[in-house]
Amino acid sequence: MLANISHHGNSYKIDFSHPLDISISLRGDNKNPMAWYLKHPEIEPVIDGDFIGKVSKGSSVNFNNIWFNPHAHATHTECVGHISSETHTIQQHLKTFFFKAELISIEPQKKGTDLVFTKEQLQKKLKDFKAEALVLRTLPNYIGKISKNHSHTNWPYIEENAMIYIRELGIKHLLTDQPSVDREKDEGKLLAHRAFWDYPKNTRFDATITELIYVPNKIEDGDYFLNLQPASFENDAAPCKPVLYKIIE
Repeated sequence: MLANISHHGNSYKIDFSHPLDISISLRGDNKNPMAWYLKHPEIEPVIDGDFIGKVSKGSSVNFNNIWFNPHAHATHTECVGHISSETHTIQQHLKTFFFKAELISIEPQKKGTDLVFTKEQLQKKLKDFKAEALVLRTLPNYIGKISKNHSHTNWPYIEENAMIYIRELGIKHLLTDQPSVDREKDEGKLLAHRAFWDYPKNTRFDATITELIYVPNKIEDGDYFLNLQPASFENDAAPCKPVLYKIIE
C-alpha cells in the first residue's frame, strides 16, 4: 500500500505494504540474545495444582508466564529514566511514534582493546543529515547477532564526543544493534547516555535510545520512515518493535 504523508512540512510517498522489521524476537531459551550477565528469558506455562497452562498438556488454553529483562534480552527503547535518580518512564515521555530516519553502517575503529564509533566517522556519514532518528548498523553484520551472548565481550560503543555530535545534529531517536551505547565496563560513567540526553543540565526528556536491534544486510543504507512503538510499560525501558518503511519519492 502506497500512501502520501506530510511530515514537518514535507510530503513523502511511503510503501506501507513492505515493513522492514529491525527488532529481535524474544525467545524462552538460550538462542535469545543476552547481555549484562543474566541467563536467558523464560516462557513457561502457569502451574497451579493440577492445572498446567498448556493445551498439549490438557488445558483449554496456553497460559504462559514470561520472565525477562528488557535491557538484557530484547530489542528495547529507553528514556532518560534509565540513568536518572528521578522516575521517568518511556510511557510518559514518548508521545509520537513515526519519524524520518537515516540508516548508516559503520565498522568501529580499534582503540587499544576497544572498538569505538568516533565523531569523525559519523561526520563523514552524516554530512547532509536531515532526520529525527538515526539507525546505526555495526559492520561486519551477521545473522548471529540475533542470538549472541554479549556478556563479557567488550562490545563496540559510541565515544562521548561522537554522541555529543549526534545530539547537536538534533537526533531525537538513536537505534543501535549493540546492548548499550556505552562501554560494557565503564565504572558506571555512562558518558554516551549522559551526552545523548544532556543529563542532568538540559535533559532531553523526549529523546530515546533503542538497543539490541538487528538490521539485515538486505536493507540498504539510506532514508526511511521509522515506526517506533514500545510496549506500554511504566518503566525506564520497554520491549519495542521498530519497523522501517521505504520512501518511494
